[in-house]
Amino acid sequence: MSFFHQIAGLQISQFPCLSDNYGFLVHDPESHSCAAIDTPDADAVNVALEERGWQLTDIFNTHWHPDHTGGNQALKERWACTVTGPKAEDGRIPVADRLVHEGDTVSLGGFEGRVIDTPGHTRGHIIYHFEAAGMAFVGDTLFALGCGRLFEGTAAVMWPSLKKVRALPEETVVFCAHEYTQSNARFAETVETGNKALMERIAQIDEKRARGEPTVPTTIALERDTNPFLRADIASLQSDIEMSGADPVDVFAEIRQRKDNF
Repeated sequence: MSFFHQIAGLQISQFPCLSDNYGFLVHDPESHSCAAIDTPDADAVNVALEERGWQLTDIFNTHWHPDHTGGNQALKERWACTVTGPKAEDGRIPVADRLVHEGDTVSLGGFEGRVIDTPGHTRGHIIYHFEAAGMAFVGDTLFALGCGRLFEGTAAVMWPSLKKVRALPEETVVFCAHEYTQSNARFAETVETGNKALMERIAQIDEKRARGEPTVPTTIALERDTNPFLRADIASLQSDIEMSGADPVDVFAEIRQRKDNF
C-alpha cells in the first residue's frame, strides 16, 4: 500500500519496503523527472513507478547500507537513471555516477536539493534538503522520535549532525527511512517524563498505527519539541536524566546508550 503526498508542486509516493523501510519517489510533474530516495527494494520501487506512471530519472542515496542501496543496480539497468551518493562513501555506493558532499546540490526538474553532511550513523551519511519545497529526506540520521545507531561514528560526530537537521526551518516536512516511531515512543517516554507535548504525540502515534497509517513524514518543529535525541541541550531533559549542566555530547551519548540497551 502506497501513500501519496503533494508538497509545493512536488509529488511524493511513499511505500513500505522490506520489514520496516520506506521507499520514496519524488516526482516533478512539470519536467516529469522522478527520483528514488534510496532503493531498499528494486521490485517495490518498480511497482510504485508503475502505479503512478512515472519514469525513474535519478536515485539519491543517503548512505551505503544495503537496505538503502540494494536496488541501485537493477533500477539503473532498467531505467538508465543517474545514481548520486555521498562522496565520503566512494566505492560503497553501487553503480554511482556522481558523488556529493556538503555544499553540493542535486536537481529534480526545477527543484534544487541541498546536500548536507550528517555523519554518525555511517561515516559519510548525507541528507537532501529541498528548501523551496519545504522538505528533507534524512535517511537514517533522524527518525520520528529517534536517530540512527552510531555504527561508524561517535556521539561527538552525531550530535553536530543532528543539530544541523534541527536547525532546518521548523515547518520542514521530514521524510525518514524507517517506521520505528512507536518503539521510539516507548523509549522517549522513559527519558522525558514531564514532556506534555511528547505524551500527546504518543497518543496520536498509537492511534495512527492502530489504523495502519504511517507516522512518517514528521516535521522539524515536532521533532524539536518531542524527540529526545534532538533535546540533549535542553535543561528540562538534562534534569530528567540527572545530567543538569552536562556537555550536550555527553547527554546525547547517555540517551543513545540507553536506547541501545532498551
